[in-house]
Amino acid sequence: MAPLGKILVIRGGAIGDFILTLPALAALRAQFPGVRMELLGYPHIAELARAVGLVDAVKPIESRALASFFARGGDLPTEMTNYFAGFALVVSYLFDPDGIFQTNVTSCTAAQFIAGPHRPNEGEFMHATEVFLKPLERLAIFGAEVVPRLRMTAGEAPARPAAPTLACHPGSGSEKKNWPEPQWAALLDELVARTEANLLIVGGEAEGKVLERLAAKLSPERVRIARSVPLPELARLLAGCDAFLGHDSGITHLAAAVGLPGVVLWGVSNAVIWRPPSPRMEIVRQPGGLAALSVNEVLARVRKLLDVVRK
Repeated sequence: MAPLGKILVIRGGAIGDFILTLPALAALRAQFPGVRMELLGYPHIAELARAVGLVDAVKPIESRALASFFARGGDLPTEMTNYFAGFALVVSYLFDPDGIFQTNVTSCTAAQFIAGPHRPNEGEFMHATEVFLKPLERLAIFGAEVVPRLRMTAGEAPARPAAPTLACHPGSGSEKKNWPEPQWAALLDELVARTEANLLIVGGEAEGKVLERLAAKLSPERVRIARSVPLPELARLLAGCDAFLGHDSGITHLAAAVGLPGVVLWGVSNAVIWRPPSPRMEIVRQPGGLAALSVNEVLARVRKLLDVVRK
């Protein structure tokens, strides 16, 4: 049954967590076409969903007016009580173990409230996208697409050059998920020497020095750096590439969501739960840990990938 009013989805979390929730947003959009849907989250991440039309508006979850909703018996500001009262359905993926946030929200709205998990249970071995879709069964949503997709509109992705472009993300949210920098440096040298590929090296503010060091010895005609680029813009840049190489990271999930094939150097996370569900992403693991993964092995896999994508 379609809600009689607006839908609100609440989603915090990092880039990867958000992207793995995209199938849930897409399923809601498909189930209730024409219904206005808003997202309460971190705008620098959540704008991805608005950029491709999955939601109509984004409101910051860091709002000071929202803080009292996380306190038992908090003094709830009129601004937010009126905001929540305007929805017919609220789907929340916030960490709320004691139900305090849910209690406060439902005290000021007649909306149906569906509480979803903020993270999968590592012991259940169900992929994160399926976990985030599961609560929507209460809305008779079954069998939804589990692969996150960010469909860029026509004309946004830059024209591809004659040579393929390989996007590389040498970082992640944790150093233990990263292939060591010397191996990255050696690989990029080999890629420039042995392939025709151009390189787009991407990263955030914390990875800036690494990006600069990796690019410093490479031909500027073959290498570009995209550092701290807003996510919708980065999505468009990635969509203009041919392939991707990275770690277990939110940027890898972003690359998968825009449709890139790729090689993912996977560390300690449970791949059953957290890997990009795209069939175009190849997971590479090394029993001895990422540091034991050789440059030659990664080079071989990337060259094979580049050979395939330009045929």
